[in-house]
Amino acid sequence: MRNILLLFLSFGIASCCQVKQQETASLPVNVMSFNIRYDNPGDSLNSWQYRRDRAATAIHFYDADILGTQEVLHNQLEDLKQRLPEYDVVGVGREDGKEKGEYSALWYKKERFALLDSGNFWLSETPEVAGSKGWDGACERIASWVKLRDKVSGKEYFALNTHLDHVGVAARREGVSLMLDKVNELSGGAPVIVTGDFNAAPESDVIRHVTDTGNPKHLTDAREISPIVYGPSWSFHNYGKIPYEERPLIDYVFVRNGLKVLKYGILAETEGDAFLSDHAPVLVTVE
Repeated sequence: MRNILLLFLSFGIASCCQVKQQETASLPVNVMSFNIRYDNPGDSLNSWQYRRDRAATAIHFYDADILGTQEVLHNQLEDLKQRLPEYDVVGVGREDGKEKGEYSALWYKKERFALLDSGNFWLSETPEVAGSKGWDGACERIASWVKLRDKVSGKEYFALNTHLDHVGVAARREGVSLMLDKVNELSGGAPVIVTGDFNAAPESDVIRHVTDTGNPKHLTDAREISPIVYGPSWSFHNYGKIPYEERPLIDYVFVRNGLKVLKYGILAETEGDAFLSDHAPVLVTVE
């Protein structure tokens, strides 16, 4: 009888462990891409001082685990650090590799993830040279990346965040080619998450190049494979000044290497006449 009881206990423990492993293996990750709009006093009542608390509250409310932010000036980085104490952040100013110019700052929940590696590169012919401007670009452009280990499931993730040039055609085209090469080089086969403002619509050559299945380095647009899509089909509204039917989708979350997309949303919310930014954040849940 004792042997039978021990056998049943062993089966029970094994079953519980197996269920637990299955639960942790599929634990979802909330990913947000958010162009917060640089701190421009000319934005009047839409300037950062009036939006910073609302923007941080939205990040908390939507419970982003990994967050790619664009157009972040150093004072905005410090404001968000103060308001998002549960996150660690990776990134440098694009003009000098330190604190000057906009960051493409990449945030992650420090209780959820352990940082294994991180870095930055410039979207230029000399990606390792801080402050280098690429091709016909109007501005310096930078990408920041992290390799993370999920403390719950033990799984590793590679995440990259960037902001492509708004003027240079060649800079966008060459920039995404460089980005795909770097993702392929740095990710080491881990599941990939890429967030960013690509300043290009889904039908553009730029995005088609990113998602071209004929390229073994391609990424997949999370919107295209999500079973649930919420919100409008655009992400940039310029504080509501662009006519609704003319607003473009230029902000993205891309995935690769076995990530399943559970839901996708564009958060085009307002509080009265007040906006989170001139862009709407993109929120995606993956596992």
